[in-house]
Parts: sequence; structure tokens; C-alpha cells
Amino acid sequence: MTLGDLVQDLGGELLGPPGLLISRIAPLDAADPGCISFLANPKYRAQLQTTQAGCVIVSPAVRDEASARGAAIIADDPYLYFARLSQWWAQRVRPRAAPAIHPSAVVHPTAALGRDVDIGPLAVIEEGAEIGDGVVIGPHTVVGAHARIGAGTRLSARVTIGFDCVIGERCILHSGVVIGADGFGFAPVQGRWEKIEQLGTVRIGNDVELGANTCVDRGALGDTILEDGVKLDNLVQIAHNVRVGAHTAMAGCVGVAGSTVFGKHCTVGGGGMVLGHLTLADHVHVSAGTLISRSIHKPGQYTGIFPSDDNASWEKNAATLRQLHSLRERLRALERKSP
Repeated sequence: MTLGDLVQDLGGELLGPPGLLISRIAPLDAADPGCISFLANPKYRAQLQTTQAGCVIVSPAVRDEASARGAAIIADDPYLYFARLSQWWAQRVRPRAAPAIHPSAVVHPTAALGRDVDIGPLAVIEEGAEIGDGVVIGPHTVVGAHARIGAGTRLSARVTIGFDCVIGERCILHSGVVIGADGFGFAPVQGRWEKIEQLGTVRIGNDVELGANTCVDRGALGDTILEDGVKLDNLVQIAHNVRVGAHTAMAGCVGVAGSTVFGKHCTVGGGGMVLGHLTLADHVHVSAGTLISRSIHKPGQYTGIFPSDDNASWEKNAATLRQLHSLRERLRALERKSP
């Protein structure tokens, strides 16, 4: 593609020849003259002088530096420009075949299919399911009875959508995602566990993306809900009756226990854990590896990580932590005695 074509479609100010050909997108430190790259984080600014990229997307703040080294595209938000460039590029290098229903797919006669639906090999669409216009259903994917899939949504290979679950429009569910498995509900009785039937469902809004092998359990009585724009990474577990507010994002291996409610625009770093029946306000940001055990009612960054150390030192510090309560009481007693 040429820089001229790119800027014509995506905007930005081009400094350099519009006819310059670009063959791929690459990071600054791995680019060659046929690449376009971007500078969004100021800590990588030094790489602007050493990169071999044919063109670099930069902010107005580094306009002069970028133009001195070669072609540049000036954008108010280089990272957002890069995101839209990646979409623009994918549309050209990953052409879709004409939509079709593979002969090996099993589609129940009562299922309702919209226009231009693409159903891959060995997929199963069960009784009463509703599939919106332009939906892509990958190989070996199962859409359960009476489930509803919104227009423009893409289900990759081996996705499972349970009965009665609802997926919104323009969602992306990567391979191995399971929506609507039973929540973890059991009543203890005489040393064994009695199953509690999970009678709710899962409702997912528009523009949601779920990473590979992520699971969202159906509700026990009410529904498990992911609002519009939620983004979950790979291997995320959302338990029954959780509600995740709009545009909240969670990185890999996050676990959220049942009946917790997230506000809007929250984030949880990789490996974070959130206990059940809690409430997190809008704009709460949980650091990676943090355990949240109490509700959070104020926006902000929350961290609870015990730093790693060599094992001998870690054991000494852990032993000291166990004595903090008694040390606090002793200190309070001393303070009461002091004049």
C-alpha cells in the first residue's frame, strides 16, 4: 500500500512522499524501510533516531524530529491511529470468502438465519437459535437452543454458546470460549454436595471481545451480564451472576467470583482475583496479581502484591507479617503509657 492511500482513508498529516510503498507494520526496533511504525510511549523516543522504518506515526510534539529522519504521519493520538491502521490493514490482507453454510454443518430447521451468515464445517445450530445478519460461525462451534447472536458477530472455531444465551452485535469470541456453562453452585449436605440448578442465562452487549478459553457462567437465578464494549483476555473466568460494566477490560487469567458487580471503565491486570458479592465503582483499576476482598467505592488504582525475594528472605518477611497485629497492640500500649 502507499502512504497516500493510507492517509486518504485514515486521515492525519503526511510528511513525505505519498507514493512511498509500505509492505508491513512493525515496531520501531524491528522495522525496515518497507515498514510503517508508530511512537506512542515517550520512553521509546530515542528509538525514533535509530529506527529504519520507512514511515513513523507520531504526535505533534515530535513532529520536527520525525520529519528530520524521513516520512511521518502526524496524528493527535498515535496509538489510536495505529489501532485503526491495524484494522484497515487486516481488511486488505485477510479477505473473507463469500458467506456460505458448509455441507457438514448441522442447522436445526427452526433456527432463524439472517442474511450473509457464514457457518463453518461441523458447526451446530440448535433449535430456535437466532443468528443475525453477517454473523460468522467457525468450525466445530455450537450455538445452543434459543440462543441469539447479534449482527456482525464473529465466533471462532470451537466456541460454545449455551441455550438461551444472548450475544450482542459486532462481538468477537475467540477459540475455546464457553458462554453459559453452569455456575459453581452446590449445597453441602451430610458430607457431600447437592447441585443447585443454574436457571439464569448470560447476556452480552455489543462490541464485546472475549479471548481464547475464556468462560462466562450462566446465572443461578438472575443473569450474568457483560455490558457493551467489555474486553476480556484469554483464560478469564466470570462466575455466575457477575455484572461487568461497559468498557471494562480484564487481562489474562483474571478470576471473578459470583455476584460481583463492576462499574464502567474498570480494568483488572493479569492474574488479578476478585472475590464474590463485592461492588467496584466506575473507573477502578486493579493491578496485576492483586486480590480484591472488599468492595471499592472510590475510583483509583488498587494494588495488593507481596514482592518476590529469595526464599529465605521471603520466609523471614512473611513471619514478620504474621506478628504485625501483636506488634501494633504493643505499640498502642506503649503510646498510652507515654506522657
